[in-house]
Amino acid sequence: MAKQIVLYGFDGSTYVRTVRMLLHEKGADYEQVPVNVLAGEPLEPEHLERHPFGKVPVVDVDGFRLIETSAITRFLDDVLDGPSFIPDNAKDRARMDMAISVIDAYGYGALVGVAGYHLFPDFIGNPDAAFLQKSIEESRKVLTKLMEIRGESEWIAGDKPTLADFYLGPICFYVSLTEDAGKVFDVPGFADWWERMSRLECFGKTEPDLG
Repeated sequence: MAKQIVLYGFDGSTYVRTVRMLLHEKGADYEQVPVNVLAGEPLEPEHLERHPFGKVPVVDVDGFRLIETSAITRFLDDVLDGPSFIPDNAKDRARMDMAISVIDAYGYGALVGVAGYHLFPDFIGNPDAAFLQKSIEESRKVLTKLMEIRGESEWIAGDKPTLADFYLGPICFYVSLTEDAGKVFDVPGFADWWERMSRLECFGKTEPDLG
């Protein structure tokens, strides 16, 4: 029986796109309720009842509510038909988990800092040039570590995409739209990973409309 899935969050959110990429790969039908971060909608009372910290995405699956992208994606990977995007061996699962932790703890802020400086400066407080330089340096450090975790594999945690790749791709998409993309992405191993990511159908099908 098909799951009844409701996704709360707008397409411009990188974490929402992570979930949408997984849902696309699983071939799952879902309803999406837009919650616009840039417009402050996550902090409105209606959404705070869903997520008390005012974040997206939030997902309901047959009435079971999940918050936080890591929990959401792992649950969806478990309960939905289709290929799994969690490695089936301990070392690759550890690589995936390490990469996701690095992205969450260090990568998101740095990479979005670069993108935000160019694309949505008002939203991140109109940062100065020193902020941009620090964000570039931290972004390169993060991508370098992620490519070290990847090693000789085609993807971050093995020879097929995992949740870790679905985390990183949407954030790098915004950086790719800026004039500093070359500086940020110029780390060993990144170029061929980015080429593979750019060719993924789920990545193309979930690209946000920035018009």
